[in-house]
Amino acid sequence: MLSMLGLIGGLALLIVLTIRGMSLFIATPLCALIVALTGGLPLLPPLADEAGTDLATRYMAGFSKFVADWFLMFLLGALFGKLMEDTGAADSVSRAVTLRIGVKRAAFAVVGACAVLTYGGVSLFVVAFSVYPLAVALFREADLPRRFIPAALAFGSVTFTMTSAGSPEIQNWIPIQYLGTTHMAAWEASLVVAILMMVLGGWWLSWMLKRAKARGERFEARSSDPTVERQDLPHPMLAIAPLLIVLGVSFALHEAYGTSALIVALLGGCLSTAMLMLGRFRDAGKALGDGAIGALIAIGNTAAVVGFGAVAKATPAFAIMVDAVTHIPGNGLVAASIAVAVIAGMTGSASGGQAIALPLLAPHFLAQGVNPEALHRVVAISSGGLDSLPHNGYVVTTIRAICGETHKDAYPAVGALTVIVPLVGLAVAIVLLSI
Repeated sequence: MLSMLGLIGGLALLIVLTIRGMSLFIATPLCALIVALTGGLPLLPPLADEAGTDLATRYMAGFSKFVADWFLMFLLGALFGKLMEDTGAADSVSRAVTLRIGVKRAAFAVVGACAVLTYGGVSLFVVAFSVYPLAVALFREADLPRRFIPAALAFGSVTFTMTSAGSPEIQNWIPIQYLGTTHMAAWEASLVVAILMMVLGGWWLSWMLKRAKARGERFEARSSDPTVERQDLPHPMLAIAPLLIVLGVSFALHEAYGTSALIVALLGGCLSTAMLMLGRFRDAGKALGDGAIGALIAIGNTAAVVGFGAVAKATPAFAIMVDAVTHIPGNGLVAASIAVAVIAGMTGSASGGQAIALPLLAPHFLAQGVNPEALHRVVAISSGGLDSLPHNGYVVTTIRAICGETHKDAYPAVGALTVIVPLVGLAVAIVLLSI
């Protein structure tokens, strides 16, 4: 009982502290300490139990593993975004897009750019890094409140593209090894749900922007933003080439090399930007330095949340909760969706929710005769709902480290588009796949 109270209380406190702006390097160890003390976990290695489990080891193991797995992707993604910004390529693409679709639809250009890159296999974190300079330029041109940039980035990345059939994102591939399906599982229902999410989220984003504009909110420039209008911008077709290279390489190599394909793709994007935009750099050294620092801050924030999740998973309460949600009676698709969504919310990770739940869910529901393709799609979509609570690593990184916003200003729109919209899509998917 005490362990359960500590787990729920620690998670709730982490969300509150995150919203209030406390550094995750302080908030996550503090909340992990509460979870460990109430869960009976020793605090230091010399006090560890027979299984070698203790707070410090678990936290740092989760933290360091995430850094080891993703640092190169974070670094190259940040460098790519900064190079696109420094050469004027991001501004060039934004101006071309603005002229063609009109400034009133600038936010949807950001959503579209994220969707193309995400569905092309570029990591969600990398997409945020890469598209952010374009988003700033578009929002500045359209005079839209910049606090909605995180929502536009997230909506295009972690909703209708991340969990859809055919997506090369890991959230669509984890179920394959447990269910024996393919990445195109239940594509018909997936297509309907993706269109629904796109339309609903697009309408909601437009409505929020109109309300903000009516209240007098405008784009507020910062000293870190480009302040001088450039006249020597590269041609839009040349400027978009590095983005297409990242998309093409990641898509072509994904099946053969997995996430390592992203390293090759982003390196190709950086090199192609340097070669195609040679002579257009303002300060390449500063751009590279800023990109590296940004990557360190972003991956550190995310790894801190992963460390908290690693501690939470070691407590008795977490095991009890996982057992409870994976044995919900009734419709198999409903039970599976609840289990994955709850665990993803607790760990702040869509892929983490799947990886924990599927080894237990798959044999149980397949033995009951649940269609594996339907189960695959429901699990994928449900993992992208509650995972986007305020403490989620991607959410924290995008709002704070990349966009420089606060949760108070930016998260309401992010939560509406990345939690509520996917849950609506999940309900529709369950109905369609149960018919």
